[in-house]
Amino acid sequence: MDFFYPNPQNDMWRIMGLVFFGDKEHFVERGEKNQGRKAVFKYNEIVAFCEKQGIAIFDTAQAVIRKQGNASDEHLEIVEQTDIAALLQQLPQCHDICCTGGKAAETLAETLHTNTPKVGEYIETTYAGRPVRFWRMPSSSRAYPLSLDKKAAAYRHMLEQIGMI
Repeated sequence: MDFFYPNPQNDMWRIMGLVFFGDKEHFVERGEKNQGRKAVFKYNEIVAFCEKQGIAIFDTAQAVIRKQGNASDEHLEIVEQTDIAALLQQLPQCHDICCTGGKAAETLAETLHTNTPKVGEYIETTYAGRPVRFWRMPSSSRAYPLSLDKKAAAYRHMLEQIGMI
């Protein structure tokens, strides 16, 4: 996949569109490419937006095995976790880490040697020699039982707390 959250059934870029631009379709291609079919996201605009906002996105695992042919966390086996300390060395300004799914949050909690926060909340910890706030956000998957507006409100709250909006 060329970038994170490319599945048209995932609402991450709709959430970001709502939070930053008041428009859930802000990052969705309109016109010929989309002709009423599955959404096509504006890749270049998403990359430029993330760079401008200082949003870095990465997986909590480097290698996984999907035991079934779906995106469910239940059937996901983590083979190799991401070296979060190495990532943080590359991002000296980073003091907040956000997970968007249950398995990702569990994996990061294990890496950070802390508990998993409740959805929409954070835990303060120290990792790789610096204070870090570890946020557990609602999944952007449509399978997660929360409306798009409520997910956007949770993300808006988090982004306000960390000073991004």
